[in-house]
Amino acid sequence: MKVGLAQIASVWLHKKKTTLKVLEYISQAADQHCDLVIFGEAVLTAYPFWVSITHGATFNDQVQKEIHSHDIKNAICVKDGDLDSICKLAKERSIAIYLGIIERPIDRGGHSLYCTLVSIDKYGVIQSTHRKIRPTYEERLVWSHGDGHGLVTHKLEEFTVGGLNCWENWMPLSRTALYAQG
Repeated sequence: MKVGLAQIASVWLHKKKTTLKVLEYISQAADQHCDLVIFGEAVLTAYPFWVSITHGATFNDQVQKEIHSHDIKNAICVKDGDLDSICKLAKERSIAIYLGIIERPIDRGGHSLYCTLVSIDKYGVIQSTHRKIRPTYEERLVWSHGDGHGLVTHKLEEFTVGGLNCWENWMPLSRTALYAQG
């Protein structure tokens, strides 16, 4: 199995431009005959780095409200089709994708954001969405806590693959859940 690692920066809090960038890198990975391309945590639409440099915990701060509002507007809603172009390209190019997104799921009220790892198979079908179980440090100011529902592995040719978000790789039970599935 050939795996591509797309270590790219987001177009900061710009869903459309970042999606186009992700599509470009999926095509590049497919051109290099990768079976799977992996993107980093929160690449679509951005890691909340501003929280640490703008006094993110300041109560009732106008700057925080404006940035968070912009973050919410650019978050990914899977049910609204925000990943359709990525799924379509995965199918066209026959490449599996692990993609880190900032998700605003409608089935959870549509008001909270999650750091989510999406698994898309080479047929363009979303196999799972794993919401980060415990956001760390300042992430807790902008992301909600996930659950273990997305701790699943997937068959990819003769391999079994799975993924975690950032610090979850240090959490023994998260890893154990994936190890138990092969």
